[in-house]
Amino acid sequence: MRRVGFGPSRKNPTLCNTCFEKAPMGGVEMEIGVLFADVRGFTHLAEDMDPNDVAKLLNSFYRSATPILTRSAIIDKFVGDEVMALYLPLLMAEGWVDNMLRDAADLLAAVGFGSSQEPWLQLGIGLDVGRAFVGNVGAGDVKDFTAIGDVVNTAARLQSSAEAGQIVLSERLFARLPNREINAASKLLVVKGKREAEPVRIVDFGRGDRERKT
Repeated sequence: MRRVGFGPSRKNPTLCNTCFEKAPMGGVEMEIGVLFADVRGFTHLAEDMDPNDVAKLLNSFYRSATPILTRSAIIDKFVGDEVMALYLPLLMAEGWVDNMLRDAADLLAAVGFGSSQEPWLQLGIGLDVGRAFVGNVGAGDVKDFTAIGDVVNTAARLQSSAEAGQIVLSERLFARLPNREINAASKLLVVKGKREAEPVRIVDFGRGDRERKT
């Protein structure tokens, strides 16, 4: 999908930088998927670690997340212990809704959930789908390709509600999955900043780890 004569984008190396970094200011409204993944308890973890070891740990997380997410999404940003990814139907292959849950599950597997070993990162994930403004925002030469809208805020809030090993996805997204025969508990979630409780589904890959500790 990369255009001849242009370099790879830092958002996704299979796409060209003219689509993102070199694109003009502005954008369009479109339907997208949003994934947030965040390390639980990272502040406490980093407090007891050497800064160089913290950087190595985060880089290991980034190296694990990048090939998983760039199969079907663009990486919007890494912010400390958090990654934000966008699923853009106009740029990516069909099946992107299904790919969101696949990628979330693969991220948890990459840090050790579902295995017999203790996960090396306590990761929680939030997913949502909806309409957003997508494009370059900023001022002058300082700009970034990102998404803005309620779907982004909601996905971030769902992620903050996820325990380690959990994927919290909106009921909107769950209803669009081709295969809904997954073990996803239904719940009404009180989300900070939202007027009404958010109907969600919770897929728990960390249950076995928590049961082994009890």
